[in-house]
Amino acid sequence: MNSLFLLASHEGGFGLNGDILETNVINLAVVVGVVVFFVGQNLTAILENRQQTILSNLREAEQRAIEAREKFTKAKQQLELAEQKAKQIREEGVLKANMEKNNCLTQYEQDLARLDEYKQETLQFYQQKVFSQLYVSLVSKALQKVKQKFDKRLDNQFHITVNNFFIARFTEYNP
Repeated sequence: MNSLFLLASHEGGFGLNGDILETNVINLAVVVGVVVFFVGQNLTAILENRQQTILSNLREAEQRAIEAREKFTKAKQQLELAEQKAKQIREEGVLKANMEKNNCLTQYEQDLARLDEYKQETLQFYQQKVFSQLYVSLVSKALQKVKQKFDKRLDNQFHITVNNFFIARFTEYNP
């Protein structure tokens, strides 16, 4: 572009500058100055707005990071509490299982002792029953033999002997 620009000359007046390179540099400087003057404030405002948006996003990200750390810490604490409760529940379970085992063993021993006692009582009952039956049988047989002897010897002489024996016994008796 061949633009001409008026410049002040060294001799005290204005004139046209025909040098294209100088004219382009001056034109560029003027355009940059106008752009900076008019667009600079808007660009500065846009950059400041962008800076504020970035800072706001950083603050929000930092706040979310803090919240995430807090949630992580809370979750970690809850995990530790859960692990402690699980450990406590396991220990209580083992303790209860041991107590239940001991109770079962004790109950088993008591039941075994009762069964043994019942067995002994049953044996004694049947022994007494057998002894009683044997006693009745022996007494019955003895009475039968005595009866047989009495039936064979029931003469007067035998009655007199028996009566004399009992009379002798009564006379010896002192209360």
